[in-house]
Amino acid sequence: MAMTLHLRSESKPLEHRSALTPNTTKALIEAGYKVNVEKSPERIFDDSEFEAVGATLVPEGSWVDAPTDHVIIGLKELPEDKFALKHTHVQFAHCYKSQGGWEEVLSRFPQGGGTLLDLEFLTDDAGRRVAAFGYHAGYAGAALALEAWAWQLEHPEAKTMPGVSSYPNQDALLVDVRAAVQQGEAITKRKPRVLVIGALGRCGRGAVDLCRAAGIPDDQILKWDMAETAKGGPFDEIIESDVFVNCIYLSEEIPPFVNDEYLKKDTRKLSVICDVSCDTTNPHNPVPVYTQNSTFSRPTLPVVGYDNPPLCVISIDHLPSLLPRESSEAFSQALLPSLMTLKDRKTSRVWQQAEDLFNTKVGTLPESIRSTVQKMAESIPGIGSK
Repeated sequence: MAMTLHLRSESKPLEHRSALTPNTTKALIEAGYKVNVEKSPERIFDDSEFEAVGATLVPEGSWVDAPTDHVIIGLKELPEDKFALKHTHVQFAHCYKSQGGWEEVLSRFPQGGGTLLDLEFLTDDAGRRVAAFGYHAGYAGAALALEAWAWQLEHPEAKTMPGVSSYPNQDALLVDVRAAVQQGEAITKRKPRVLVIGALGRCGRGAVDLCRAAGIPDDQILKWDMAETAKGGPFDEIIESDVFVNCIYLSEEIPPFVNDEYLKKDTRKLSVICDVSCDTTNPHNPVPVYTQNSTFSRPTLPVVGYDNPPLCVISIDHLPSLLPRESSEAFSQALLPSLMTLKDRKTSRVWQQAEDLFNTKVGTLPESIRSTVQKMAESIPGIGSK
């Protein structure tokens, strides 16, 4: 019997990306999978594009009542709720690194006998992630950072940059970013200096490529990685740059890259921080100068107390949705080889490792929560006896 994959509609506002595209859906169907696709008002791909390749369209939100053997495919975290989760979910859940509220998010899966196969932790034999949005996250983050730099120069009294929306393609984005850089240069008589930390990774490469495409000279782009940050922050070079783009993958506690003491120095030129990594609620966030995420409707958040020059933070946690078609295609094509092995999940290293990690993380839930989870699971026929 064919395994059924159920692509859910994303619920996050302005999230236009998709874990499956018409191209990868077609490949999965040809490989013997059945694919149900929820109708979506936000997805960059039209419902008809999926239907044309053989997918079955189903109502938005219908994953909740789907048979338990259907695998639910999505991208961003599920809406906050309390009901137990009974399916296997393939998604980003942001609950494995002690993020705020992680216990509530993670506990919903074992409560209902469900499983989380977190996309962030799917790795190949070399330990490298099989699929990531990093490149387009860095690209989009750097684009918004340069636009914010120019906006602040033109509107020094404004508290936040106007809202932005997704672009149909990369070329359209570059038209706006290049215009913004030219406007900023007309005021300052120079191009901005941009410091990218994590420049050797996917995300950092995207940020650097955007800066180059926007016309920033290479000697104005500081490309830092582990060698440059090994001594530990804070770093003068950050506050002496106009724009700082943080692209690191945070896996352990490290000294902060910048802090309030450094921001108060007279040498500060820094006016825009784009925290692409967006570890906002992580207790070890190396950019501890903000406490909430920004959004496409409010892209920048002012850092209170810094007015000369003003300082803002971009901390949007779904930046690739600025370029939803390109980023979805790149991600889904990279994920496809692993998706092809889902029907053999118990013998597939990538999925078995993801399930083992899920079970390990469930084991770290506080004892009071684990006790409640166990009682709820035992009340579900066929679960408590597993």
